[in-house]
Amino acid sequence: MATEMEAQSVGAEDGFTQVTRKGGRRAKKRQAEQLSPAGEGEDAGRMDTEEARPAKRPVFPPLSGDAFLGGKEETRKISVPANRYTPLKENWLKIFTPIVEHLGLQIRFNLKSRNVEIRTCKETKDVSALTKAADFVKAFILGFQVEDALALIRLDDLFLESFEITDVKPLKGDHLSRAIGRIAGKGGKTKFTIENVTRTRIVLADVKVHILGSFQNIKMARTAICNLILGNSSFFLWCFLWKEKNRNLGTQTRFAHAFRIRVMLKMAGRNSRVHKCGPRKKSRNIFARIPSVCLLEKSKGLLGSIA
Repeated sequence: MATEMEAQSVGAEDGFTQVTRKGGRRAKKRQAEQLSPAGEGEDAGRMDTEEARPAKRPVFPPLSGDAFLGGKEETRKISVPANRYTPLKENWLKIFTPIVEHLGLQIRFNLKSRNVEIRTCKETKDVSALTKAADFVKAFILGFQVEDALALIRLDDLFLESFEITDVKPLKGDHLSRAIGRIAGKGGKTKFTIENVTRTRIVLADVKVHILGSFQNIKMARTAICNLILGNSSFFLWCFLWKEKNRNLGTQTRFAHAFRIRVMLKMAGRNSRVHKCGPRKKSRNIFARIPSVCLLEKSKGLLGSIA
């Protein structure tokens, strides 16, 4: 108190009064910096002691079939359209056997609601069994064969994808019919080609397209079908599938080389035709400049050996 009084008296003599601040931001910051090293040292010591203690892993007994869902039963219902009643009745034994014996589920067909009902029971051991069984029945109802749909139960990396033709391009009337015809091909030839090359299964149901396969294969088949919907011919589809197949394999086989020569011959033959209305316009295709005779001489031995 005496020092404060002396300081105030000295300031009063000069005509100013000195004001003392109890604490400022800088002072508080210094105090925090001085206290922080000590706190960090204590926290580090605590962490060292905590890490030194051995961690015990919890051990849980395996759950039984009726306890993995907490004692509750789960149910899935799949509606059946009228046009699939007869196939479902004929193949019911093939559908019933793998679901009950291999997956340990219960299944029935409700005649009143006309739904296929699947539920878990005490014999169910796998958590994903109900989802696999529902996908299996749904694939069959969409139009796939029982043998093809059964792969959804045996394999884990298979999926179902559905889309409509009008989602790709809004078509109506005859334009929509022609798009469906381009996807199917003459006698189903184009659809079988896409299935064999992409290793998928395709179902055409009016304007809906259902694809069954792995993720990468579904992507390839979907791109090919979309190109057909947009108006590309089957010839360009074969070129696309040949390119994608070689990209996946990473090598060009002898058969693929022969197929490429056939494509070149076909392009050369198209460009050399003369229409009734007059000569054809000059094409930008590079194969048009190659004489068909040279291509025939080049591919004579290769095509003959493969055929």
